[in-house]
Amino acid sequence: MRLLGFALWLFTPLAALAEPPSYVGSDQCTDCHADAAEAWSTSHHALAWTQMSAGHVEADFDGTQFEHDGMSVTFSKTGGALQANVVEKDGATTLYDVHSVVGIEPLQQYLFETEPGRLQSFDVVWDTENKRWYHLYPDQDLPPDDGLHWTGPYKNWNARCAECHATGFAKNYDVHTRSYSSTQAEIGVGCEACHGPGSAHIDWTKGQNIADDLNDFGFTMSWGRGQTEAEIQQCAGCHSRREAHLDGNPLPGTPYHDAYNLAVLRPGSYHPDGQILDEVYVYGSFLQSKMYAQGVGCMNCHEPHSTDLRAEGNGVCTQCHSPAANPEFPTLTAKNYDTPDHHHHPDGSAGAQCKSCHMIERVYMGVDGRRDHSFRIPRPDLGLGEDACTDCHEDQDQPWAAQRIEGWYPASQHRGPHFGTAFQAAAMGAATSSDDLLRIAIDQNAAGIVRATAAYLLQPFGSPDIAAQTAPLLTDSDPLVRAYAIPLQGQADLPDRLQRLEPLLSDPLRNVRISAAKEFLSIPGQSLTPEQQALAGQGMAEWQGAIANRLDFPETHLVLGGMALTFRNSQAAERAFREVVSLDPQRAEAWPMLVQLVQINRGNAAARDVLREGLELVPEHPALLQLRTQIGP
Repeated sequence: MRLLGFALWLFTPLAALAEPPSYVGSDQCTDCHADAAEAWSTSHHALAWTQMSAGHVEADFDGTQFEHDGMSVTFSKTGGALQANVVEKDGATTLYDVHSVVGIEPLQQYLFETEPGRLQSFDVVWDTENKRWYHLYPDQDLPPDDGLHWTGPYKNWNARCAECHATGFAKNYDVHTRSYSSTQAEIGVGCEACHGPGSAHIDWTKGQNIADDLNDFGFTMSWGRGQTEAEIQQCAGCHSRREAHLDGNPLPGTPYHDAYNLAVLRPGSYHPDGQILDEVYVYGSFLQSKMYAQGVGCMNCHEPHSTDLRAEGNGVCTQCHSPAANPEFPTLTAKNYDTPDHHHHPDGSAGAQCKSCHMIERVYMGVDGRRDHSFRIPRPDLGLGEDACTDCHEDQDQPWAAQRIEGWYPASQHRGPHFGTAFQAAAMGAATSSDDLLRIAIDQNAAGIVRATAAYLLQPFGSPDIAAQTAPLLTDSDPLVRAYAIPLQGQADLPDRLQRLEPLLSDPLRNVRISAAKEFLSIPGQSLTPEQQALAGQGMAEWQGAIANRLDFPETHLVLGGMALTFRNSQAAERAFREVVSLDPQRAEAWPMLVQLVQINRGNAAARDVLREGLELVPEHPALLQLRTQIGP
């Protein structure tokens, strides 16, 4: 199976879905659902993205100025418009009208329309608590030609942010013109962002018939008792670090693994023991927790319409963790946890707060504190560098903290082996064998995201033996485990690989099917039966659709360039790597590949032109400097 018409298949539409209900807007909900609407109206969901006319601007636009690293900006009011006059490091000056407002606290960000339909998130934002302008990335050198500059692809609102700040959003990117014609039913996270389009519900209130594939009230999403997993997955669509397969919002009620590929506990995103490092948006943390394993959901702690916690302070935890316990969770020990006998800190102190020990906080975007939702017991004894104790006791070290905890809990059952030790060794290249990772991957008592991470980290150890030992994971009940176990079959003998992977092409969830389809790229077409070819083609089509929805990402074209090289299609590879550097000229790893491909396709003279172009943008890149010695300046 070749690359399926490499340049053409990207734009082949998938089969159309049945026509869903239409969006009607949150205003249509308020008359019947007044209390819920009132709670929602001031929430972070309702104010996730607002029009200028809505009156939610918090920042000082009264001629205030801000300077940073050679860039300056003046914020002002002209008539009824709010404006920012931006002088870039290279001297270019542009006056922008503020298009719309993102968020309400602890920071507020402003969007500029830099060309028709293209919204960009400005890097100078307003600190709502300290009433000041500040730069989100003060330590980075971001000239205007850098992809990470606020005008670049990584700060593009349409591609990177809008689907979680809008209702009924469709990105609508045109790869040929590199432009957007994005649409949304409503800016902000409205009622229908969680409940689904409301037209059929309104029909239901009028006694009209509704489609069989909707719930009893005319929605695509079902809420309520017994729907905890569906509710968690609905929240996770935005509250997770993931790769989207669709163009904008999936319909509420869409299974998470149909719409996304969840990021596992990779180095750079999480610490080896699964604690938060980069901004990972809660879901990956929560999946590690015992609370998730025992059926606790987001709404046990958070009121869904106001998004507030259901109680103040430790009260949100003692709803369940108390002498009365909670009959909904029968495995929970009935015990008084809100006492110095448990937390060993003075009552009322920061150390007596449940969240201080069990939900470490990290600050993102300069001022926004986010808490780890794995609800873990502190493990300074692991020596992995991060723990709740030394977060607070900065003048102490982990051996000190471990000794104190051992003194408090000498007979604790919570100091056994931990997956973090094996993950750290693998991340540092210090793992001498696959044994520890394999043990974690097949441990049915471990959290699914932990087992999937172990499978991911096992890939460098790939062998027929590893493939055989992890084959049972292909039928695991957790779709994340299935998806990340599939690449481990790449080293299996071809008959075994086909036998094991073919059923995954018909998996109920798109993310698993896509993972399986990728593995069929390396299987010669003549080795497949007509039925297998048809199944593989369907999986490829879904993968192609997912890729086509991310063609405004430079990293997507890196993948496409690698695929083209796999199939020895140097022309397609050149186009892919050229698109990478067109979208992000500072993407250094793409330039050497582009130079070499141009040399293959069009000769030394053309390659030298591209080499000079690359060296102007990344002048110290070692691979480009080496190529200059080979093909000349």
